[in-house]
Amino acid sequence: MESFINAFNSSPIIPFTLLLLVILTLPPLFERLKLPGLVGLLFAGIIFGPNGLNLLNAETETMTLLSDIGKIYLMFVAGLEIDLEEFRKTKERSLGFGIATFIVPLATGTAIAYSFGMGLNASVLVGSLLASHTLLGYPIVNRLGVVGNEAVTVTIGATIFTDIAALLILAICVSIHAGDFSPTSLFIQLVTLGLYAGLVLFGLDKAGKEYFQRTGDEESNQFLFILLAVFLAAVGAQIINVDKIVGAFLAGLAVNDVVGRSPVEEKVEFVGSTLFIPFFFVDMGLLLDIPGFVTTLTSELWLTLAIVGGLFASKFIAGLIAKLLYGYSWNEALTMWSLSLPQVAATLAAALVGVNSGLISDVVFNVVIVLMLVTSIAGPILTAKFASNLSVPVPSLTADKLEGKNLDLDAPPDSGFLYGDLAAELETNVEPKTSVSSSFRVVVPIANPQTERYLIEMGALIAHHESGVVVPLSVTQAHVYMGNPALKERVKQSRKLLKKALEVAREFQVKSNPVVRIDDDVAQGICRAAREKNASLILMGINLPNRFRDRLFGNVIDSVFWSAHCPVAVLRLVAEPINIQQILVPIKSITPQAIRMIRFAQLFAEENQAAITLFHVANRQTSRAEVKLFETNLKNLVDQLKPQIDIAIKSLRYDDAATAIVARASSYDMVVLGAMHYRTAGGLAVGDTSDRLVRRLKCSLVLFSEPHSV
Repeated sequence: MESFINAFNSSPIIPFTLLLLVILTLPPLFERLKLPGLVGLLFAGIIFGPNGLNLLNAETETMTLLSDIGKIYLMFVAGLEIDLEEFRKTKERSLGFGIATFIVPLATGTAIAYSFGMGLNASVLVGSLLASHTLLGYPIVNRLGVVGNEAVTVTIGATIFTDIAALLILAICVSIHAGDFSPTSLFIQLVTLGLYAGLVLFGLDKAGKEYFQRTGDEESNQFLFILLAVFLAAVGAQIINVDKIVGAFLAGLAVNDVVGRSPVEEKVEFVGSTLFIPFFFVDMGLLLDIPGFVTTLTSELWLTLAIVGGLFASKFIAGLIAKLLYGYSWNEALTMWSLSLPQVAATLAAALVGVNSGLISDVVFNVVIVLMLVTSIAGPILTAKFASNLSVPVPSLTADKLEGKNLDLDAPPDSGFLYGDLAAELETNVEPKTSVSSSFRVVVPIANPQTERYLIEMGALIAHHESGVVVPLSVTQAHVYMGNPALKERVKQSRKLLKKALEVAREFQVKSNPVVRIDDDVAQGICRAAREKNASLILMGINLPNRFRDRLFGNVIDSVFWSAHCPVAVLRLVAEPINIQQILVPIKSITPQAIRMIRFAQLFAEENQAAITLFHVANRQTSRAEVKLFETNLKNLVDQLKPQIDIAIKSLRYDDAATAIVARASSYDMVVLGAMHYRTAGGLAVGDTSDRLVRRLKCSLVLFSEPHSV
């Protein structure tokens, strides 16, 4: 057995293969058990580490390198996912709550650690571990549609302050412990850190914007630039005697505006969440001393309870302070509390630095692991409970503001038949437009002869309703030599597809303008042609995706979602569109996107004389009065749309929205869903209800996506 283990550790390829197997299998398994996926990674580290099968060793060069990269990437993603735009809107209140949710836990943790016999320096570091937080509950508030609630926005913005302050205290405490501390050295350290932070935040931001502007669509080079920026910042932090995770977090903030919410950000986060960040959590499990962990839970039970209880109490006090200062409701205060509870990214990374430097003991490190497990489970559960009772302001809408046509080519990219002056009504930074152009264009990319007719039919029905034009589009992959025989054959096939599309358009008496486009990238070809034709809507077909491959390399639909200037409707039609008579539109909350999704269904239904049902699924804790109020607000919205067909409203209190929608959809011909994607600050992907429904629904399906800039 010993010789096998030695052979196992002698080659870095074998441990790396085992790590890939662990990352692929364990997180989904633990998520099925209603536990965070990262708990499965910690469990794997325990099983395969020194206290288990001893197949992985945290001290090997391979594991050390992968873990360090994962730690850097974890803090980088934490900075990258902070929404700076939302922070700017409520920066004063975000700063106020950030100070409260930092100072109170810092003081509480310091007092607890000091009372248990730790030195002042170590006690302050323990306090700082409690002061930061990781937004594990963000996907939940996003799914519930309450991100626009001010209390949620303030909590998200407060993350910037708490994480930076916690990392700053970490740097100071480690410096003091190393014996390098004096008033002069502290002053020099702070000045150096300030200059370094300014160089990273402003230098990388400016350099990134310049580089992205010059490279255009070269996503591979942009991806490499972001990676270089992260590791340059980490190396720079080490040069000034600050831990590398400080530089990684600052790099995330610096390039936040550069990558925006773009395909490059998606790829950057995917590489981290798929490979490097899981390596870090596995390494945390390898470092966990199980006998010591059990001893901590027994002999140091009071310390564990004090720190865990102190965190819950101090974060609650911070939420209460925000309630009193800003007049928030109890549900808003409790949501702020639950969102600020999870201790994962900054806490674990800082704790590892502390234990490696000898500043905190293995006992404290074990307590931090317990804290992470408890808060990463309790935080999202409590967030789901309290955030479901929040509300967001419902915009005041008038019917004429919902009936705009597409604007001209010089109009803002968020205009269109589903937008019109509605964008000006809902987005304060968009000025109303007085002139409206007459042409309405539906671009329909076609590639599969078997699905072509249904797609063109759908486009023709919607275009006919708006007295517009359907634009069948066939994108042909370019070749470096335009006279290449294979390219000529592909163009010939494209023309055959378009000829059939013209025949379908004539059947519905709709004007058509077929286009063959030669482009290096199919998705970009679709988006560019749609922009050139000033499309009001893009209709595409859908296939069930290979999630791993598509997340790694991207797919055409995802790329069009990111790049299109107008709404995109992705269709999976199992019946001829003219035979669709019953349409189900699930509504989570009344948001601008939901309004436009209803409007899309209305256009098709009115042309086809179909009926629409708006279906709202609330969780079981929602009171009947709240459900009734939501139905009333939804009915008022429907009245403003002035539909020429029946639009019914149904509600159900049920905890699993996807199951409820699938059951209801069995008696409908088509379901219209919003296309949304979520990620956690910890880097692990979180599934979306729409993603589950795509696989479970048997009827026709529409995934509706807005321009990414909206």
